[in-house]
Amino acid sequence: MATYDTGAARRATMYGSGDLSASKLFSGHFINFGYWTDDVAPGLLNRERRTTSQADLYREVLRRTDIGERDAVLEVGCGIGVGAALALQEFGPQRIVGLDLSDDQVARAERINADVLIANPGRLSFRQGSAFAIPFQDRVFDSCISVEAAQHFEDLTGFVAEANRILKPGGKLTVATFFTTAEDAARHLEPLIETIRNGIDVVAPIDSFVQALRVSGFELADVESIGAHVWQGFDAWMQQTGFDNHWCRNWLRAYQDGQLDYYIVLAVKPSL
Repeated sequence: MATYDTGAARRATMYGSGDLSASKLFSGHFINFGYWTDDVAPGLLNRERRTTSQADLYREVLRRTDIGERDAVLEVGCGIGVGAALALQEFGPQRIVGLDLSDDQVARAERINADVLIANPGRLSFRQGSAFAIPFQDRVFDSCISVEAAQHFEDLTGFVAEANRILKPGGKLTVATFFTTAEDAARHLEPLIETIRNGIDVVAPIDSFVQALRVSGFELADVESIGAHVWQGFDAWMQQTGFDNHWCRNWLRAYQDGQLDYYIVLAVKPSL
């Protein structure tokens, strides 16, 4: 519990006053590793391509979720809300709500996406709240997505149960983030990756997440590794932005050693 408490405090600073989206590692106010295609050699990347990689990660999630124009969508861990705005503008749900634990992030989301909010009254909104106590009634959303946030959730089972609760029958949960590949992998990763060692990331085994989905009543639709489109590009960007001697470089090493990977997981709540 002490590790989780310390990690929670660090996350609060990182996403609050620290404003992680201002880091050179991220751009366009997105906060994710990105989905990269084509040549990602260091020196060939620029800020526009980095921003596109992060937007493309959202697009990969949203395509798999198969959002309809009458759907209500919830994003858990929305950060500064640019992914939710992208979802509204490119995939056209009836409405989308971005939920984030950080009051600072919610305030930034409302400020940064002010034009989209004004142009789409009632269709995009942001709200403060926990992934373990989602502040909405039962069965109100058609889809729930979470993009590179679940690695911060100390209680994945609680999150999955809440997602099941707020989804309508037939609703879809799509989660994109990194998981370990074996039960004891986190212990081996702690010396390599600072955010795992200090509790900021509480990365879980992919099999335990799949089991949590099934126990909560979801039907598993797909578990897809997308590591080939994540780790090399993110590593190249880190080299290009001056992070080549920092802990961040060990993500690629851990992936190459088979200790963790990046996944998009799709599950469906059974229809009545």
